[in-house]
Amino acid sequence: MPRIDVHTFYADCLKQHGATAEGLHYQSASTQQARFNVLSELLPEAVTTMTLVDVGCGFGDFHQFLQQHGRAPRRYVGIDLHEHMVEVARERTGAEILLGDVLTDPLPAADLYLCSGAMNTLTRDETRQFIRRCYQAARIGYIFNLLHGNDRSETFNYRQPAEIEAWAEELGARCRIIDGYLHQDFTAALMRPDAV
Repeated sequence: MPRIDVHTFYADCLKQHGATAEGLHYQSASTQQARFNVLSELLPEAVTTMTLVDVGCGFGDFHQFLQQHGRAPRRYVGIDLHEHMVEVARERTGAEILLGDVLTDPLPAADLYLCSGAMNTLTRDETRQFIRRCYQAARIGYIFNLLHGNDRSETFNYRQPAEIEAWAEELGARCRIIDGYLHQDFTAALMRPDAV
């Protein structure tokens, strides 16, 4: 069972902040950019020749970030479960944006999967399932960020890097973690051993 009602959680935030980084529950646009910088650092050099699926894509901000930095994938697909975010992302990006739930719906095959912030309200078991499903749908790997800490919040999902490393080992994935760029945040790349 989900930790919270995600639709209500984001609807309240959107009502207060609109289609902004804060409307997606980021502290600010600068913390969103800090996370995007680290995610981008973990992308393969050849990302511009690949298909990338951005799960929990929100308003498509990562798509715009990649375009601004000359790193846009050959094909970008966004997935979000909030209808308003899907509509805004379609308008802003002109890309393929799907309405769907990563935990239950079929996932498109792609070279890479990526997620920024969308796992922050999941339970431990949902997080594990989310990671497994995205990794299995990706030919090369899955790159994501999580909140770093002990999981005592009734709203947010905190994990430890060692836990992600253990899950990566179970999946047979190479794992790289970047920590220390923001308070209580870390980013992981789970890559297939035979991938670029």
